[in-house]
Amino acid sequence: MCGRYYIEDSPELQPLAEAMNRSPLADIFRQTTAVLSQGEISPGAAAPVIALNRSGRRTVFPMKWGFGGKPLLINARTETAAFRPAFRDSWRSRRCVVPASWYFEWEHFRTADGKRRTGGKYKLRPMEDSQAWLCGLYRMEEGLPHFVILTREPGEGIRFIHDRMPLMLPERRIDEWISPEADPVALMREARTDILFERVSAKEPAEGTERR
Repeated sequence: MCGRYYIEDSPELQPLAEAMNRSPLADIFRQTTAVLSQGEISPGAAAPVIALNRSGRRTVFPMKWGFGGKPLLINARTETAAFRPAFRDSWRSRRCVVPASWYFEWEHFRTADGKRRTGGKYKLRPMEDSQAWLCGLYRMEEGLPHFVILTREPGEGIRFIHDRMPLMLPERRIDEWISPEADPVALMREARTDILFERVSAKEPAEGTERR
């Protein structure tokens, strides 16, 4: 978790999509990468992400999902991000927020013979919010920003689906989360854990990415 999310063409998210498409980075990414402002977002695509610019102002950038490597790193655990070499610098000073309408997860379960299986696909978002504000980290790779989504223990109501969920905060905490001066551990106490969910299909997730 988290390996897919969705951006609706909604009044709340459309201004963010437009801001991303105005960025000069969008044209640079388009030379090699799919740049998506709505629809289902998969690892390896570039999408709108909220972070601070060099002047310390909140800005929407296109960022590519995944830290380079084999396998591609698309998630970071909140429990270990501050210590893992791949994430610790970003945890301190390069935090971001990924706007989404909801995220997707596939039910994981064990069969009677003990084998781990993947079941139905669900869409999920916080019960208190009309959007899902996914907390993440970013870093520069070859001069372009790449992001990962932070994950945590799931809320009680969705443990039957998966043993991880993205870290999501209320919209009012976005500015604090992306500020290098903020304490991310303190902010995580406000994480959304009451989740609305709906089964949408039994489609299998893609292979080849590492989930944390």
